[in-house]
Amino acid sequence: MARTSSRRRAAKLMAKPSGSTMVKGNPDDRISSLPNDILVNILDRLDVRAATRTSVLSRRWSQLPAMVPWLTISAQDLLPSETKTSISKAEIVRRTTAAVAKDPANAAVSDAELVRRTSAAVAKALADAAAVAKALANAAAVAKAVANTAVAKVIKSILARRDPGGWPIRLSMTFYLRDSVPISVGHTVGNAMATLKVEKAEFTVLTEKKGRKCSIDDVVNYGTRFVSFFNECHNAFAGLTRLYLENLRFRESNFVSNILVTCKQLNYLGFFNCDTEDWITLQVEHAQLIELSIVDCRFDMVKLTWVPKLTCLVFLFWLTSREPPLALGYVPLLEVLRLSNAARSLDKMLKLSTFLHETSVRDLTLGFQCEKVSCGLIALSWFHLFSTHPIMCLLQIWVQPECLTRRQAYVFQQLKILNLVKIPEGYDLIWTMFFLEAAPSLEELYMTVWDHPCEMEMNREIRREQLYSENKGVEWESPTSNFKHHYLAKFILVGFQAKDYMVSHVRCVLKAAVNLQDVYLYDRLVCAKCQEKVKNARRYDALVRGMCPGVNQPIKFPYTNEDQRAVQKRMPRGIGSLAKIHFLSSNEIKAEHRPRIAVDSLGVVED
Repeated sequence: MARTSSRRRAAKLMAKPSGSTMVKGNPDDRISSLPNDILVNILDRLDVRAATRTSVLSRRWSQLPAMVPWLTISAQDLLPSETKTSISKAEIVRRTTAAVAKDPANAAVSDAELVRRTSAAVAKALADAAAVAKALANAAAVAKAVANTAVAKVIKSILARRDPGGWPIRLSMTFYLRDSVPISVGHTVGNAMATLKVEKAEFTVLTEKKGRKCSIDDVVNYGTRFVSFFNECHNAFAGLTRLYLENLRFRESNFVSNILVTCKQLNYLGFFNCDTEDWITLQVEHAQLIELSIVDCRFDMVKLTWVPKLTCLVFLFWLTSREPPLALGYVPLLEVLRLSNAARSLDKMLKLSTFLHETSVRDLTLGFQCEKVSCGLIALSWFHLFSTHPIMCLLQIWVQPECLTRRQAYVFQQLKILNLVKIPEGYDLIWTMFFLEAAPSLEELYMTVWDHPCEMEMNREIRREQLYSENKGVEWESPTSNFKHHYLAKFILVGFQAKDYMVSHVRCVLKAAVNLQDVYLYDRLVCAKCQEKVKNARRYDALVRGMCPGVNQPIKFPYTNEDQRAVQKRMPRGIGSLAKIHFLSSNEIKAEHRPRIAVDSLGVVED
């Protein structure tokens, strides 16, 4: 009885905290004496798992998680951390073969017997590895199911205890498209939209398998599941402000349009690896959409017919050979544009001045996927303020260099930031001066020169089937232009090597940009995965040995002060530039540069 009375007194103290009573009652518990709004602010900074654990402290604490203004719940955060690292089949074969050869019991056997034992050991090792991989996959599937169920339970529990007359709430939920969890979450959110003040609502809908691991049957199955989810939860989708979808194939060609019609409040819409059974022209008309991301999707054409509030567009990795696969209609506020693709022999090149004719883009990113794909011999007539110089070259990019006229120049007049991502290594960079001259207001220029085998197709047969060209092209003739750029302040070059073509290009930029303040020269980016991929593939395919100079060639970055001074002497000689040149390794990337030169700077979802 005495214990019950003490609990009641403690509960009253927690319900109406007072500084003096709390210190007297429990001098070690000072945090509970704080007002609710401060405690809620603290909980809002924690992940949902940590925040909900505080509910067991007392009756007062049990009510606080339901008061947080931004409720973010992700099934990914509830998964157990992965501790086992997968090993490739090639590595298993290598290790097993080496172990058999070193075994003293095999020292005296014949060559034929050694081959037999090696083959048996390799077969057993691969079978064991496959069994382990299957067990890990099953365990991962179970873990995702448990985490998914937890998302549904937590969101339902917290929203059920929330005061309908309280402050507005913002909801952000990430869950897997499996079982009945999506529909449960949809009904809970739909009811919350009807009874609570929901300021924002976000759905990130994931699939159990990632993009490259999904078969046709997988994406069709996922698409069917999403359609059922969508049809059951129209109320929730009607109030969503952000929606991300991945790995879906819709049987109905007009279903994507149904999403746009139903989700009238969307500010962000993202598609990754989505399509319909029949390639369609996707017409986008939406009054509230601010950001649109379409990555690795198979639509015959995407037409932004009327999107008056769109400010950011990401359009990456299209498969159609149409020119262009994207049409910009009424998008008066478009300022940020991300485009990336690996061109193929039959693809038509994109003429930027025509494509961007009706826009006012200020931040432009162009990605080239490290591929060296021949597009034919093109004559470039460069428009210069003082001279015109024809250039002959074999271009290997999907963007078509063009004759820049005074009438077309206004297309790039408002461009402030340009980011050229994953340019193939070993080729003249002088073509990039086209953008510098075309954009007189450019303030920041980023360039990443990198052969990244993780994103390059290595299989000889696939390259032949998909019309990848192995023609390495020819060097460009250096132009003799005297144009001057007066606004460029920063030039960031990632993957710099002390080679003539790179030093020459930096010199060209220094000469043209008369008010340039800083030049940041970073070493080549490092990727352990592609190092291993090329190492294994190089043993069997001569093509790989010739297509990955970034991995095969020795690093020529000037690490020492002596080497850096030698490079600097080669750059500003006879130019008189006052720009400061910074030499930095790839692990010293500055915070303000990292979002634009990181591997995922294009907004790509990594598997």
